[in-house]
Amino acid sequence: MTRLFSFPRDRIRVVLLEGIHPGAQAYLVEHGYTNVELVEGSLPKAELAAMLADAHIVGIRSRTMMDKELLAKAPKLVALGCFCIGTNQVSLDEAARLGVPVFNAPHSNTRSVAELVIGLVVMLRRDIFRKSAEVHAGRWPKTAKGSHELRGQTLGIVGYGHIGSQVSVLAEALGMRVIFFDIQPKLPLGNAQPVASLEDLLRHADIVSLHVPETADTIGMMNEERLHAMRPGSLLVNTSRGSVVDQDALARALDRGHLAGAAVDVFPKEPRGADEPLQSPLRGRRDVILTPHIAGSTVEAQEKIGLEVAGKLMAYSDRGATVGAVNFPELNLAPHHGTHRILHIHRNEPGMLQQINKAVADENINVLAQHLETRGPIGYVVLDIEKQASSRLFALLKEIPGTVRARILY
Repeated sequence: MTRLFSFPRDRIRVVLLEGIHPGAQAYLVEHGYTNVELVEGSLPKAELAAMLADAHIVGIRSRTMMDKELLAKAPKLVALGCFCIGTNQVSLDEAARLGVPVFNAPHSNTRSVAELVIGLVVMLRRDIFRKSAEVHAGRWPKTAKGSHELRGQTLGIVGYGHIGSQVSVLAEALGMRVIFFDIQPKLPLGNAQPVASLEDLLRHADIVSLHVPETADTIGMMNEERLHAMRPGSLLVNTSRGSVVDQDALARALDRGHLAGAAVDVFPKEPRGADEPLQSPLRGRRDVILTPHIAGSTVEAQEKIGLEVAGKLMAYSDRGATVGAVNFPELNLAPHHGTHRILHIHRNEPGMLQQINKAVADENINVLAQHLETRGPIGYVVLDIEKQASSRLFALLKEIPGTVRARILY
């Protein structure tokens, strides 16, 4: 019978979009993935669909929308990497249904975001943006009016995760008092104090910094009512997700003078590229600092993200490891030498493992290791079997009803 063979690394086509750090490509090439294409910027949907047709591994950042329609046009896709924190640009459920794990880099750019938040807070409290515009216009507004120290002010952090907690540490080093609200109990760092509710935080904070994901509960979270609940003369900083803040309501709060200023790095609808204008009611205001979704975009962060996500993609391609997948059962697997390793992705239905084991037993093949994990509608089995196994077993596994896909790694 025909022997089992794995797919050579140099034939696995990898496409990295949106100017992903070249360190990711170098890392993949160093480990045998030589068929890598780097693309600067995002692509129009039709052009992207054509590129996806024969891609096995794809890397994107935040501007490429991998929806159900595009995923359907990528029949060879085995893994998708989001070289950023967020994954809301991907139809995660559909990717899982197709047997495609999605990986991201939730921690690599936390320091970059935290540093920018502190920089924006300093600039807002010192009214630097407005004063800089005045000096560029040839005027000389040398006055202390509207400028304040951060020392002694209260920073309210909404979302005390990896980024929020780092912002907390940096703010305390500047002499600020830090309070935070999170829907999960979190261990405070330094002298930071948790508060019981978001409303409690808004009432007491001189500056509010948002660090939450996009969920059903956070979309439109900072609406007219909550912006009005903030302290008069306070500041708002959003480096989380554009959908979290109602920007029209924010503009009105600034017009009324209820808020003294804001800094916004993320927007509900962001331009696809440099030639597309930003649509926002906050444009043109000197009491608002606008930045183009760059909180995590430092050279250092992009390099770390490139290596982290490339490493996760390679671990899945080489070993079947799915630790860090955001939509998939997680298994951490070391190589098992002297065996064949087969991945079986299937619908999470009763009897699947029984049918897999029956196929192996019917072929009189010895199983050296077996790993199973499920997540929602998807089940994931990794089989390490003796080397004498033939392709007949692989065919039987693919024919099991409920199978999404099966792959031979080695």
